[in-house]
Amino acid sequence: MKREKTRPNFFIVGAPKCGTTSMYTYLGSHPEIFFPQVKEPHHFGSDIHSPLYVRDREAYLDLFAESSGEPVVGEASVWYLYSEKAAMEIREFSPDAKILIMLRNPVEMVYSYHSQRLAWGNEEIRDFSEALDAEPDRRNGLRLPRKNPYPVAGLYYSEIARYSQQVERYLDAFGGRQVHIVLFDDFRSDTAGVYREVLQFLGVDPDYQPEFVVENPNRSRRSMFLHNLLYHAPPGLIAAGKLVVPPPLRKGLWNFLARANTSYRCRPQMSGEVRARLVANYREDILRLGEMIGRDLETKWLSSEPSSRDVRKEEG
Repeated sequence: MKREKTRPNFFIVGAPKCGTTSMYTYLGSHPEIFFPQVKEPHHFGSDIHSPLYVRDREAYLDLFAESSGEPVVGEASVWYLYSEKAAMEIREFSPDAKILIMLRNPVEMVYSYHSQRLAWGNEEIRDFSEALDAEPDRRNGLRLPRKNPYPVAGLYYSEIARYSQQVERYLDAFGGRQVHIVLFDDFRSDTAGVYREVLQFLGVDPDYQPEFVVENPNRSRRSMFLHNLLYHAPPGLIAAGKLVVPPPLRKGLWNFLARANTSYRCRPQMSGEVRARLVANYREDILRLGEMIGRDLETKWLSSEPSSRDVRKEEG
């Protein structure tokens, strides 16, 4: 008799640059929780397109084949939150699933996300204000980065962090008891306490505590030329490289060059003008979200001044 494939029952659905990588790492170390090695398969969210996503159902379920009876089997795909279809598609697949949503001040989130896209070479407008101004053109297929395997919608910085409607879709689909919301501010200031609350939400041993190390810090590339050679080399160059570098050395050399080309440093602070523009853009949505989740986000996100804290510690 053919054994039924393991199906995930827990989803971290976003948002980008809100601590999902750190949470994924910390939860994945828990003995009662299984995560696949592939983060962000994005099987659901059929309105969000990328050639990197695992859309075949059998291939998706194969990601969980190494689970060994853990009560919680999960995955993390940060564009599930932005997608207009993912919530209902996940519900149809797993109506009893538990959903974790992680949110960050949208002003900080989009600035951090722009920095990440620059580092990975799939954003070519280095000035953040100019990238905001480019959105109308980008919606018409203009001024798009040449190398971008990710959803074009991710370039709409003024839209991607409008959380209220995104969160509402999951509350409507699953109800409040199946949805747990974490604010990045809380996760940063009390990582162990927030982690314990998530374990309680999942119904696993809440006393387990991993080593809390910052994941996914802010990074930049020392040379975009080298970055593009490593990540976006043309097929002919790849073939030539294989002739020159013996197979046993290829992975080690690639990892060495990638590490050497990466620097970890604080981003320059956002200008007051750009910050004010984003605050005005997100204000009504922040107030609506605060009412929806019962948090005073006006004080937390709209009234607070940016600090000079180490940005590397924000990015997990």
